[in-house]
Amino acid sequence: MAKVKKAYFCRECGFEAPKWLGKCPACGEGNTFAEEVIAKSSSASASVVANAPQSTPQRVSEIKPSTHQRLDMHNAEVNRVLGGGLVPGSLVLLGGEPGIGKSTLSLQLALTSHGLRTLYVSGEESAEQIGMRAERLGIGNEECYIYSETSLENILTQMNEYKPDVVVIDSIQTIFTDTVDSSAGSVSQIRECAAALLKYAKTTGTSIFIIGHITKDGTIAGPKILEHIVDVVLQFEGDGNNIYRILRGIKNRFGATFEIGVFEMLDNGLRAVENPSEILLSHYEEPLSGIAVGASVDGIRPYLIEVQALVSNAAYGTPQRNATGYDPRRMGMLLAVLEKRVGMKMFQKDVFLNFAGGFRVADPGLDLAIVAAVISSYYDRPIADGVCCAGEIGLSGEVRPAPRTEQRVSEAARLGFKRIIVSGFLRKGVKMPKGIEVVYINNIGASPPKSGTFTLS
Repeated sequence: MAKVKKAYFCRECGFEAPKWLGKCPACGEGNTFAEEVIAKSSSASASVVANAPQSTPQRVSEIKPSTHQRLDMHNAEVNRVLGGGLVPGSLVLLGGEPGIGKSTLSLQLALTSHGLRTLYVSGEESAEQIGMRAERLGIGNEECYIYSETSLENILTQMNEYKPDVVVIDSIQTIFTDTVDSSAGSVSQIRECAAALLKYAKTTGTSIFIIGHITKDGTIAGPKILEHIVDVVLQFEGDGNNIYRILRGIKNRFGATFEIGVFEMLDNGLRAVENPSEILLSHYEEPLSGIAVGASVDGIRPYLIEVQALVSNAAYGTPQRNATGYDPRRMGMLLAVLEKRVGMKMFQKDVFLNFAGGFRVADPGLDLAIVAAVISSYYDRPIADGVCCAGEIGLSGEVRPAPRTEQRVSEAARLGFKRIIVSGFLRKGVKMPKGIEVVYINNIGASPPKSGTFTLS
């Protein structure tokens, strides 16, 4: 009897080592190695897709451009993130926190893809449970088949029989192959299953969605090689206490990366939000201090978002710094700039920052809006109505141009804003849209209000 060959794999990045190591030399994480039985044979992964059509080498000059058109998923936001639709033969990885709505979104896509034969494979729920969710969604598709299975070999057999256009695997951590002796969800199992699905997708032209869980750090669980194997990586984000969700493109071999789609979680499923600016802006009967509107760009999509700041006296000596949906370190840097360059005594103040809709933002172009909201709350002076901001703040207090300023200004003008404050260091020749006053500011040092409302100008 042949000796069973074992190896040690890092749970974070998938690095393979012949023995246990306390620290992974690839990712630097500690105590992440686990012992697993590697594949029984080197050709094991190839055997599970033996029935798939085989390809032959071709000259570059003989390769003809693909005539396949993108598949319409009948969801504007998903099509936007994918770059205009689903490419045939692509492998898409969808990650997100538990309960965020990954299964709901994927089932909606399977049920709304009219004209496409879809196979929804669930390794976590029974067919009856999926049927109940489909009934709640109120969507019907006679070409959608539900299959509750965890064996990769059985799944590939059904895929060869039904020949679907789109396949959904929920989730990759529950699928296992008999060619690997380790348990489902292990590094070797995920790697082998993903490789087999990739080969099937490329050889048959079937588009496959695979759902993956995430770690406590927000990254997709499993080996890092999983993200390298797939063609598209989508991240489903949101706050469980909020109804809005963001579908973010992290990797896309067929389109632009870091594109976003916005959804609203309702009782009957996810609804696409085509104009996120309207849901991220509040309308008040009278101006309130500590509220500013920032023009942001996520990927290539502009939108306006409300920034809320509260500045109060520190009650316990050490001031508090609390930011929801924003990097606290970046907020601390902006507060230090205000104290050093503007003369505001922030070391005596508690500062709380929040973004409307539970959104998480990392756009440096929102620095000016955050500073405006903090100044407004500090002096208890509301910002004038119909004013928004777009600019990055440097350590010397200078206002630097925000990326895609033209798109930000156009979005503000489209929503009826009267004035937008931008950097005075914008390159010459930049064309601004008509219908909105563009105010240029070079430094925030001359901006504190004296009385009434203010506009940072």
